[in-house]
Amino acid sequence: QVQLVESGGGSVQAGGSLRLSCVVSGTIFSVNAMNWFRQAPGKEREFVAYISTSRTTSYADSVKGRFTISRDNALNILYLQMNSLKPEDTAVYYCKINSLDYWGQGTQVTVSS
Repeated sequence: QVQLVESGGGSVQAGGSLRLSCVVSGTIFSVNAMNWFRQAPGKEREFVAYISTSRTTSYADSVKGRFTISRDNALNILYLQMNSLKPEDTAVYYCKINSLDYWGQGTQVTVSS
């Protein structure tokens, strides 16, 4: 059974930083691309960032230059470093295995102005 567990969310003021983590159980982490998504209240879930197995990355335009996705294949952990946070970044953040329909439970990020 694959499990994804996010952590690292919290409440920060605009301009602050947070680092999210996603621990993936099992042996599939290192052989799969990974994503971060987020869902704000009343909005649909949206793509945030992607990282391939070779660490090629891509980002939503709204976070480009502020967020950095990375991975540690030895520890089976996916990260999302979020800098220069804005109130519009407030959402529940989820990690997902790119090619499989496995999601974590999400971690709340709240950014106040």
